[in-house]
Amino acid sequence: MMKYLQKIGKSLMLPVAVLPAAGILYGIGYWIDPSGWGANSVLAAFCIKAASAIIDQIPILFAIGVSVGLAKDHDGTSALAGLVSFLMITTLLSTGAVAMYKGVDASEVPAAFGKIQNAFIGILAGIIGSSCYNRFKDTKLPDWLAFFSGKRSVAIVTAIVSAVTAAILYFVWPVIFAALVAFGKAILGLGALGAGIYAMLNRALIPLGLHHALNAVFWFDTAGINDLGLFWSGAEGAVKGVTGQYMTGFFPIMMFGLPGGALAMYHTAKDSKKKSAASLLLAGSLASIFTGITEPLEFAFMFMAPGLYLVHALLTGVSAAICTLLPLRLGFNFSAGLVDYILSFKAPMAVNPWLLIPIGLVFAVIYYFVFRFVITKFDLKTPGRTDDEDEEEEKLELANDDFTAIAERVLAGLGGKDNIVEVDYCATRLRTEIKDYTLVDEKAIKNAGVAGVVRPSKTAVQVIVGPKVQFVHDELKKLL
Repeated sequence: MMKYLQKIGKSLMLPVAVLPAAGILYGIGYWIDPSGWGANSVLAAFCIKAASAIIDQIPILFAIGVSVGLAKDHDGTSALAGLVSFLMITTLLSTGAVAMYKGVDASEVPAAFGKIQNAFIGILAGIIGSSCYNRFKDTKLPDWLAFFSGKRSVAIVTAIVSAVTAAILYFVWPVIFAALVAFGKAILGLGALGAGIYAMLNRALIPLGLHHALNAVFWFDTAGINDLGLFWSGAEGAVKGVTGQYMTGFFPIMMFGLPGGALAMYHTAKDSKKKSAASLLLAGSLASIFTGITEPLEFAFMFMAPGLYLVHALLTGVSAAICTLLPLRLGFNFSAGLVDYILSFKAPMAVNPWLLIPIGLVFAVIYYFVFRFVITKFDLKTPGRTDDEDEEEEKLELANDDFTAIAERVLAGLGGKDNIVEVDYCATRLRTEIKDYTLVDEKAIKNAGVAGVVRPSKTAVQVIVGPKVQFVHDELKKLL
């Protein structure tokens, strides 16, 4: 079950990767017309509307992205199935449809059905679409139905399954929606403390890949909070000085705090290993600062020093709580990096973006000294401090872009191509299914210059590569 949830989290990275396009368009539009939000400029209005075409359709993007991501061969037929499932469920459970079933006026329909087009339903539709594809893509029918054999049967089966699912959700969705809203209101009611708890849990769930489920409640319109959408649109429900509170606290951490922690890890590395540690930590820091992608840094110490990662999660919560109390609001479409920071300057709900600089510098200092103290006090095995690194070993660096050589070493460390069942990738990780876990040599994999290796189960191995993971994956697929 946990492995399947991780796969869902991985599949969400495909639609999430589309969001920076919306961020760029929103940023340009609001820079051109920060006060009129497009009313005073045709070009600004064009950019803002183009961006909203992406943001407003996040549930559909999730349905398609999850369906493709979970399909065994990522075939486009699965994407169609995911879309069919989403359209079926949301149409059958729309306010107008439910009013007709009940024989009442639309105003009497429970509010839950007015929010049926949300990220949660999008993910569910993606799961249904991919499951039907994986199960029925090779179906063989009698000659008189042969036209509908194989992949042509997938959408038909998906429609049937989705109709049954909609019938179940007719009774279940109001309960689920009420629970999500209650959870969201409970966190909202805690103010700054609630924002801190959310941010801490966001980091704490990353090792399990479950943070996306939590984000769907606060960033999108699953439970009526929609922090991300309202921050950029300024639509009804947005409140200046409040909207953005579930995003702002990540900027000091990703742009300043984690790089400060990386510097501490470099300074505490063994002298003979500082060079190899520097290459890993510098690459991870640059990714965190500019794009907000933190996995290369976090996985560099997450499993070697889990206590230090817990400190990182707590500090993230502190950052979110403090930023909520201050007159500072920032938002992002992808993650809390420099690109999104610049683009959000003129967003409708932005408040005092310049305050990030002094706050971020303070967190950089805090991270540096806290990380350095904890590492040395408890002799934590962060990059450059592990015992097995005393042996001189040749390590390939991702910076050399020799992806073929890197893929060859990763494949050898995984036990060779005969030991590989399936290989895929997400934003920063290679995800592989293997036959025999005893053939895996983690040390050999790490010598390829990757950030780390995670083994969620006996048949799963995840290799933390970083933002260049696609190129390593492509070379690995060629070798297979």
